[in-house]
Amino acid sequence: MKISVLVPTYKRPADLKRCLAALRLQKRPADEVLVVARPEDEVTHVRLATELAASNPFVLRVIETGLGGQVAALNRGLEAASGDVIAITDDDAAPRPDWLSRIDAAFTNDPLLGGLGGRDWVFERGAQITGSREKVGYIRRNGSICGNHHLGVGEPREVSLLKGANMIYRRSAVGALRFDTRLRGKGAQVCNDMSFALSVKRAGWKLVYDPRVAVDHFPAERFDDNGRDEQTLGALTDHAYNLHLILREHLAPLARHVAWVWYGAIGTRAMPGLAHTLLAYFSTRNSACWARYRALRQGARDARRDALSEPAAYTHAMQSKANRTDSATAA
Repeated sequence: MKISVLVPTYKRPADLKRCLAALRLQKRPADEVLVVARPEDEVTHVRLATELAASNPFVLRVIETGLGGQVAALNRGLEAASGDVIAITDDDAAPRPDWLSRIDAAFTNDPLLGGLGGRDWVFERGAQITGSREKVGYIRRNGSICGNHHLGVGEPREVSLLKGANMIYRRSAVGALRFDTRLRGKGAQVCNDMSFALSVKRAGWKLVYDPRVAVDHFPAERFDDNGRDEQTLGALTDHAYNLHLILREHLAPLARHVAWVWYGAIGTRAMPGLAHTLLAYFSTRNSACWARYRALRQGARDARRDALSEPAAYTHAMQSKANRTDSATAA
């Protein structure tokens, strides 16, 4: 089994250095590591020149993408990767030494496994976030998302969602599927990992979360308006658009309606509906919370409008399913 590791990067040379150093320490070396970078990102290419000159236990390839954004970088990497398994991680993550050996064993032992993910141990301001959760990676009945990938404990189990910092896919499960180019965002098109995972699962493949398939994650600065600590109104609109476009594509009609009503009426702290907005306003008397609410609802309305067009991700997922059926028939 050949494993390709895919690392999209942008203006984070120190983080990239740490990531590649961790990949050199793998007990089971990668067959190839693909770093996807923009041609104008000079600081990254300076770093990569040093990395290319170093002694690597894997083939290090630099893949350029002429388009900005994470989705474009991931799709360029998928097209260039030659592995039977494609392991994707972020440039601000450092896979633990047994990461690839566990990945190899999981895909070798289970031919129905289409996607694998694990815990990303998050470090913020120098401190590791602690905690534990049994429930990881699914969509609740009201349409809200249960992630918890950074807190998951317990035995390997099937999930519906994988996290971008630590997601691995079988090449034959991916097939013609690509990350959804309809998603909005100037840099990190949020929810792209959610869309991709649901499409692979919809095509009939198994997705598994195993907390032992672990990376250390040091969330770094984002160079767009979707900041770690603060989002612009435009970024909020994009986030709501992406989430609702994905939910409308992958949920059953009744579940879509429930999600639409719940996000509008209640929502979450990060994506407040009317109830959360009222609570925020009466506790702070800050009218900015109403601007956030309007931005989120605008994104949701835009997604409902655009969902009437052909669902590209579903079409790709069905092609992936056809590829899997053809492979099984041939076998």
